[in-house]
Amino acid sequence: MMDIFRDILNSNIEFCRHFGQLAHPESILIICLAVLIGIFFGVLPGLSATIGIALFTGLTYGMPLDRALLVLFGVYIGAIYGGSVSAILVNIPGTGSAAATCLDGHPLALRGEAGNANILARISSFIGTVFGMLIFLLFTPLMSKLALQFTSPEFFWLAIFGILICGSLASPDLPIKGWIAGLLGILMAMVGQEDIHGWDRLTFGNANLITGIPFVPMTIAFFGIPQIVKSMKGATTKVQAMSGRSRLQVWPLVRRNLIGILRWGSIGVGIGAVPGVGENIAAWVAYDDAKRRDKLGQKFGTGVYEGVMAPETANNAAIGGSVIPLVSLGLPGSPPTAMLLAALVLHGIRPGPMLTVENPGFIPRLAAIILWGAVFLFLCGLVLSKFMVKVLNVSLRILMPIIAVLCVIGVFAYNNNPFHLKLVFVFGVAGYFMDKMGYAPAPLILGLILGNLADAFFRRALLLNDGRMLGLISRPIAFFFFLACVITILNQLGLVRYVKKKYFGGSKT
Repeated sequence: MMDIFRDILNSNIEFCRHFGQLAHPESILIICLAVLIGIFFGVLPGLSATIGIALFTGLTYGMPLDRALLVLFGVYIGAIYGGSVSAILVNIPGTGSAAATCLDGHPLALRGEAGNANILARISSFIGTVFGMLIFLLFTPLMSKLALQFTSPEFFWLAIFGILICGSLASPDLPIKGWIAGLLGILMAMVGQEDIHGWDRLTFGNANLITGIPFVPMTIAFFGIPQIVKSMKGATTKVQAMSGRSRLQVWPLVRRNLIGILRWGSIGVGIGAVPGVGENIAAWVAYDDAKRRDKLGQKFGTGVYEGVMAPETANNAAIGGSVIPLVSLGLPGSPPTAMLLAALVLHGIRPGPMLTVENPGFIPRLAAIILWGAVFLFLCGLVLSKFMVKVLNVSLRILMPIIAVLCVIGVFAYNNNPFHLKLVFVFGVAGYFMDKMGYAPAPLILGLILGNLADAFFRRALLLNDGRMLGLISRPIAFFFFLACVITILNQLGLVRYVKKKYFGGSKT
């Protein structure tokens, strides 16, 4: 225990040192521009933090690590906030994580209080980002110590659990769709050389597939291409921004909801730390929490300030939460951190339990970058909220072709391989039809990321246990994750509710 406290103390000292080192004009300029670009990606409907990071992952190749992290985290933090601008002003969430903000943000704008809603969104985003950063700085050393107890069975079940949870939450109306998408991702991950013996699988003699199907281009294919096609087909009219002039006493409102802000931040960090879930779900859970606990919960959806504060606090707090499993376990907590995983590997960083040994100052350096990103998020939001929304006045028939070109550039820049452009075209068409049928892309991408990991650790566990399947659940942590997977499946199939109703009389309403 004393070792953990000592690690936390050392992390705080290193954090202060790195924060001071980043107060350099060049670093400040880089992260300021990155946050601005992130806000741009967040404001534009159809773009997201995931696509922004995917595009810049390849473009940061060749940069020093510190500069690359400034760019990528600046884009990440800015995009999560930027989605709230269009959500409030025109009822179009720029990102999925801002969808819950529409419910009360836009009614406030219709009442002429768009300025108030934007101020609250900016302050809540700043508080959420700082809260998530503090939890990341304080608890990642503990998580890393725990991660050292993980062996092959634990990693296998954790990967499966992440895919199941992501599939369930991404398709709440019919979880089987999310699980099917996750299974397709796992099957795609089987393409290429397997990790243990190096045998080629499912390459069909194509040398370009030996290294597997890359998930950065696939993210653009399944997230970006369907949205571009839908926008080109549907949106031909311009949307107008609204503004409000009424003044709001912000700080009394923040003080009155301080306990709620801490709770929403905790929800964001906790959900963000679950592999594959991320900011979108965190925002909805926090909004639901605010609605249930508020005495005037029935007024939510008509223009309640807490209805803006809750999702915006949670989705930005999820940034710090989703980075915790990324650096301590090597598992992305959300689709944007999946892109960050690729970026870290591209720059020679290997996330996982040994990260603090191989790169002792990496966690406090990352925390310092997140805090600088939060500072410039607040400042840039203060200056540019009204100006950024003017981009929405451009017809999407003009805007989306530009975005399509940027997607192509990002795919090619990722690995300078023209074959990846062909993959994006083929899977982009598949992604469009999957979207039409209601299959969420997030579990597919997570399955693609975690599929190879699950396969390798599954076979290693069997090798170490002489082929005995019970070896997969013989350790306490592995058995815990196994039970979590079973309960998740039974619950989504309705069997848990059936047993409660049949043998315990159900719950009183």
